[in-house]
Amino acid sequence: MTFTEMLAARWQSANSLLCVGLDPNPARFPLPLQGKPGAIYDFCKGIVDATAHAVCAFKPQIAYFASCGAERELEDVIAYIHENHPGIPVILDAKRGDIGSTAEHYAREAFERYKADCVTLSPYMGFDTIEPYLAYRDKGAFILCRTSNKGGDDLQMLKIDGERLYERVARLVSSDWNTNGQLGLVVGATYPLELASVRSIAPDVPLLVPGIGAQGGSINDCVKAGRTERGDGMVINSGRAIIYASKGEDWQEKAKIAAEETRDAINSARL
Repeated sequence: MTFTEMLAARWQSANSLLCVGLDPNPARFPLPLQGKPGAIYDFCKGIVDATAHAVCAFKPQIAYFASCGAERELEDVIAYIHENHPGIPVILDAKRGDIGSTAEHYAREAFERYKADCVTLSPYMGFDTIEPYLAYRDKGAFILCRTSNKGGDDLQMLKIDGERLYERVARLVSSDWNTNGQLGLVVGATYPLELASVRSIAPDVPLLVPGIGAQGGSINDCVKAGRTERGDGMVINSGRAIIYASKGEDWQEKAKIAAEETRDAINSARL
């Protein structure tokens, strides 16, 4: 099954567009886990088990693991998701973007070492930075387009031949670059007007949408702007607001409740 097939199946079976971001920061772990060996793995495993019923995907952020020397834990977390919650795609948030043999090694890292189903990539250096990932025919990639951070304005809003740079990226990803049919776009919930523009340019590609929750993006506005005609097509990420919902003994239960409430708010906006 390809990444997009997994995602479409999960949208239906879970009735959810919610993606939970796995951003393990030991300084913010619940008190029962702080200072314990294996805490990163145990925390992520606990969040996964508490929220899996409510999500369409999980998105581990590689930097949170790598900064702690926890790459092995990242491998184990992804393996745990695949083994215990089959059918839920894993998006490795790595934002890679390099050329030639280096890109080939980054692709191997994402898909062979970590065995992710999808990866996030930067388009800044052009198609030859994306192409090595397309050799993995069943794997997906979300390409940075209109990101949720304010600094994205510096380049993404520049006009080129009558269109914004982010619009050019959306056009390329939805057509010429999408040779395996597994590409999507990253567009922040904090910019609903641009999200609507991207959806009009790329009516069928999946959109990974960060920026709700801690970043303040409106669920209602982003869903109205980014959903497809079928009412899906979005992977709406929330991390900190869910995974750090409590620092007490009830951290898993609070994460479960936060995930369910976010999923339900998204579904209400789909109506």
